[in-house]
Amino acid sequence: MTGAAPAQFGVTRFRVEREGDWARLEQLLDLVEKKSPRRLSNADLMELPRLYRATLSALSIARETSLDASMIAYLESLSTRAYYVLYGCRESALRQIGGFFARGWPAAVRGIWRELVLIAALFIASAIAGYALVQADPRWFDAIMPGDMAGGRDMQASTEFLRQSLYGKPERGGLEVFATMLFTHNAQISIMAFALGFAFGVPTLFLISSNGILLGAFYAVYVPKGLGVGLTGWLMIHGSTELSAIILAGAAGLHIGRAVAFPGARSRLDAASDAGRRGALVMIGVVLMLLVAGLLEGFARQLVTADAARFAIAATMFALWVGYFALGGRRRHD
Repeated sequence: MTGAAPAQFGVTRFRVEREGDWARLEQLLDLVEKKSPRRLSNADLMELPRLYRATLSALSIARETSLDASMIAYLESLSTRAYYVLYGCRESALRQIGGFFARGWPAAVRGIWRELVLIAALFIASAIAGYALVQADPRWFDAIMPGDMAGGRDMQASTEFLRQSLYGKPERGGLEVFATMLFTHNAQISIMAFALGFAFGVPTLFLISSNGILLGAFYAVYVPKGLGVGLTGWLMIHGSTELSAIILAGAAGLHIGRAVAFPGARSRLDAASDAGRRGALVMIGVVLMLLVAGLLEGFARQLVTADAARFAIAATMFALWVGYFALGGRRRHD
């Protein structure tokens, strides 16, 4: 009995000395949560962080000295509420979405520009290599291109058949099937190129180069028949967006891989975490780009058959993406 009295006295004194701050903090939190942060005065705004720190200190003492469990639970709840009011995101979902498009996404893309240049160069070089391989030995085409994707558009296809696939009325099983398969393939490549970037970027480089080789092999079928320009117009009406998305995804994956392999002065975990956040922002945008490419592939490619119009749409989309990523959300000091 004599041992319990001092403990009870300690709890009572501890509460009496601090409960004024707790009550005041709870009052301010109620004002913010039930009404609006704008109801706080300048003095309230200055007082809120102090009360939060005092409550955290009281919670620490209460835990270390094993004071009343109900008091500890109350202080934990009060501290959690204060944390979200002070540090939680108070912006509406609409404002957050606007911030992503206005600055977050283009800034993230600019943050990986080195990887972007490298991936774009690798993709172009791989396409050239794929074209050269098939031109030198047509047997390479079957090794590079999956049979179900080619759909008869191989080295033995006639010029008229290939021309019809580019400019003729879409038919079931025609080039639109190839376009759908290519879109699905490219979407998978984009996701995998990013997701596998943590493995020092090696799988990402392999996926990007293999996709470039596949494209080059397909060009090797059309170019000798004098249809290279037509194929480019057909492809780029949606490819200017779709291929850009692939390159962005590869760059985001490589950015993570580079951070894991060469963390610099930071720990490998910290470097990968920072790169992962930036890469995730880029990938959210990549998904949106793939959706835009799907709409262009599904509608514009079906309705527009003139080369000039196809190139105009492709050039416009590419210029919009480049301009947006280069200039979007820049501040005067950027």
